[in-house]
Amino acid sequence: MDNYKYKGISAGAYVEGVIEALSQEEANFKLKEKKIIITNISKEKVKKKAKEKSKKSSFSFGKKAVKPQDVVIFSKQFATMVKAGLPILNVLSMIRDQIDHPTVKEIVEDIRRSLEGGVTLSKCFEKYPKIFDNVYINLIKAGEASGKLDLFLLKLVDSLEKREKVKKKIKGALTYPTVMFTVAITVMVFMLIKVVPVFAEMYTGMGVPLPTPTAVIMNASNFMRGTGGLTLGIVAITTFIIFKYTTTKIKSIRYKWHGIVLKLPVFGEMILKSLLARIALIMGNLSSAGVNLLESIEIAKSVSNNDVVTQALENVKKGVFSGDTLTKLFLKEPIFPPTFAQLISVGEQTGSLDEMFTSVSSYYEEEFDTSVDNMSSLIEPIMIVFMGGMIGGLMIAMYAPIFNVGAIMG
Repeated sequence: MDNYKYKGISAGAYVEGVIEALSQEEANFKLKEKKIIITNISKEKVKKKAKEKSKKSSFSFGKKAVKPQDVVIFSKQFATMVKAGLPILNVLSMIRDQIDHPTVKEIVEDIRRSLEGGVTLSKCFEKYPKIFDNVYINLIKAGEASGKLDLFLLKLVDSLEKREKVKKKIKGALTYPTVMFTVAITVMVFMLIKVVPVFAEMYTGMGVPLPTPTAVIMNASNFMRGTGGLTLGIVAITTFIIFKYTTTKIKSIRYKWHGIVLKLPVFGEMILKSLLARIALIMGNLSSAGVNLLESIEIAKSVSNNDVVTQALENVKKGVFSGDTLTKLFLKEPIFPPTFAQLISVGEQTGSLDEMFTSVSSYYEEEFDTSVDNMSSLIEPIMIVFMGGMIGGLMIAMYAPIFNVGAIMG
């Protein structure tokens, strides 16, 4: 047996010591049974081996892309068959024969061959980092180390399904206003280019003074039909490209933009809750898998797509490395609500941090669902009023001179 030096948190206090185990995975699970939350663990008196670079898959080039939904379907089939007690090689062969996606079929066959050649299952999946992320690999490693692969595969499927559920909810909530806004702008531009000129020609022969709203729309129509419309389109496209580039590639601007996104009315709160639910779910699963706390936070950082949240997690990670408790560290970061830190505090005191992270995830998932429902019910009437006001106002302005003529003749 080897000796492993560890640091961690037990009952809210910082602890450290040495434990005997055959492997680091076994040491992780022994400490987990003692209700110690691992912050760092390393093998004693052994030089760390240089990490091998992950082999990059060549399947993505020239092949049909693998979507997250494809990974969910494969994972669900894999977990169900392993849970039924079938040998893994047989499971992979059956999935390979059943699956329709050509790229996934090739990947499954490659994994099966590698596993047959004596490579561990987690190492087989590590060959495809663009398809199977750190969370995926670590949960499989935990399943291998504990002998409970079926249990951790089911946790993995649950995590993937919840992630896709959140994505679908956000897309569903944003699709309606996006479509309505696009239709409204398209109708307005069509009327300015095709309909308004007909009225303009008619009013020119009438010799009637035009109301101010009508004159404004006539000028807007002339602008859109002339070089102004083309110029406006080029400026709009250029502005969008510059905005997209700066908020994606330039780190300082991206950080400020992500901060603004989280402060947006309705949308900001909804996005933050979805991120908190996802981070808590991942950290809960990794904690229950025996992954040490520092590594769990690092993996949680990799799944966050908001720089403000990522930086907050990095600050928490540095604090944990220094020996501070999670509760204090989360309270220091304003991006995390006090409720988040209070629930984590209970987990630290009882030593069941994985269960508490799962509870936190469920709590914020429910909050997110409520926010999406509220936003959907709020946006629908707003968009209807917006479309009615814009198109209706345009029509009234165009018909106003006719009403004036009728009044004069009367």
